[in-house]
Amino acid sequence: MKFMSYGLVGLSLAVAGGTLAAAQAASTSSLPRILQITREYIKPYKAGAAHDKTESAFIAAEAKAKFPVYYVALNSESGRSRALFLTHYNSFAEWEKDNKIIDTNAALSAGFERAGLADGELLDELDSYVFTYDEDLSYHPHDDLQNHRVYQIAVFQVRLGHRHEWEELVKMVKDANEKAGTSAHWGMYEIAFGEDDGTYIALTGDPSMSAIDTGFAENKKFVDAMGGADAMDKFDKMYGDCVESSHTELFTVNPKQSYVSEDWVKADPSFWKPKPAAAEAAKPAPPAAKSGE
Repeated sequence: MKFMSYGLVGLSLAVAGGTLAAAQAASTSSLPRILQITREYIKPYKAGAAHDKTESAFIAAEAKAKFPVYYVALNSESGRSRALFLTHYNSFAEWEKDNKIIDTNAALSAGFERAGLADGELLDELDSYVFTYDEDLSYHPHDDLQNHRVYQIAVFQVRLGHRHEWEELVKMVKDANEKAGTSAHWGMYEIAFGEDDGTYIALTGDPSMSAIDTGFAENKKFVDAMGGADAMDKFDKMYGDCVESSHTELFTVNPKQSYVSEDWVKADPSFWKPKPAAAEAAKPAPPAAKSGE
């Protein structure tokens, strides 16, 4: 798959966006433990500029207050129209500390309330989930999050009582990718709050969609490393016994809805803080009518 382009859902996986202020080398990656995902389902045809505008009000309030909690916004390219807002914390204590900043800053709280009322007019639903990072189930996670422009997110519902089998399946996939030398990389998160137990998400972030093409092109190498078609049939049977359901979605990063650190902005200002499009040049006035016309 790429976790996987064959078998368990079909994609290359890496860690999701969050509050990291700077990237470290992937080989020495140490990722924050807590991932909060806030999900907004947008009313039909209310995404785009309309949603950019309401989200910018949150960003303006945060920037004015110098609020230290950054997040990356993802907009859906598949499935229902929705936006995800991804925030990382190193601990729940850190999260609580940030919440207290909102509680004690009247201007920030009022800004959030005004922005929320306007944003709510565009939404059908709003929910939030909390996941914890599982290092053992992840594979070569990347933390150059400021360079990611596209994300794939796979959701797995593991059958209760089958955690051990799930861990064995993921190990098989990791070993096969290592043997095949594929470009696969993913970060695995397990649900902590907000969804049924046994829910896992695997996330990948890449600079462009061309990484998806690479993942599918490497599929044969992965299958061969697993032991060929017969081995994959056995793997699929194990997967079906262990996993109740799974699906994968595609998202792109929306810088206009993201609240990121100045370090990220300085690294790529043309993406994170693009200049407004130049106004259309005024059309020249038609020539004056000649006498007698």
